[in-house]
Amino acid sequence: MSLEEGFKGLDSRSESGMTNEETKAALRKRMLSVRDSLNLEDRSQRDEMIKENLFSLAKLQAAACVMFFASFKTEPDTFPMIKRALDMKKVVVLPKVDREKHILEAYKINDLNSLKLGYMGILEPDSAQSEPIDGNSIDVIVMPGAAFDRAGGRLGYGGGYYDGFISALSKRPYLIAICYAEQVVPIVPVESHDVRVNKIVTDFEVIDVNG
Repeated sequence: MSLEEGFKGLDSRSESGMTNEETKAALRKRMLSVRDSLNLEDRSQRDEMIKENLFSLAKLQAAACVMFFASFKTEPDTFPMIKRALDMKKVVVLPKVDREKHILEAYKINDLNSLKLGYMGILEPDSAQSEPIDGNSIDVIVMPGAAFDRAGGRLGYGGGYYDGFISALSKRPYLIAICYAEQVVPIVPVESHDVRVNKIVTDFEVIDVNG
């Protein structure tokens, strides 16, 4: 099935009575399958292109404090990005999941050796070696996701962690999504609580949503 056929299928199911959450789940499943099927031999080059596009942004260059994520499975490789930001002497923050409270917490890291396996097998800051930080001090958040649209709509992985974390801040950071070009879709079903991003950085372009 082509990507276009997949979206037609989602459209028809939406019209036949699927709820917004069901539509999201179907699109998420489809887009993760698309991402998983990308050519492995091309990934390192494409990850490098995403990194260069990201670090070309004035907002990223000017940011004193940047929150990244530790890439997992077939997400674009963020570890060279994290290392570069550390080399630039930026304050680098990574999220840590508090499973009991169902929230993200922000921790400053000094190097990649201060990470350990955490929620879902994702690397996250070791609280014994990292420093908790007020989320309101973060200038830029580099965000993952399953799919994005050109209006800044983001389809995450269904946990609502980023939406909750960002919505709780009194000072909203600048939000930059990174993904492969295939993950940019015509429309992402969003709800009022879903956070939109400011920019989307792919291996082939930078999509400027709202400055």
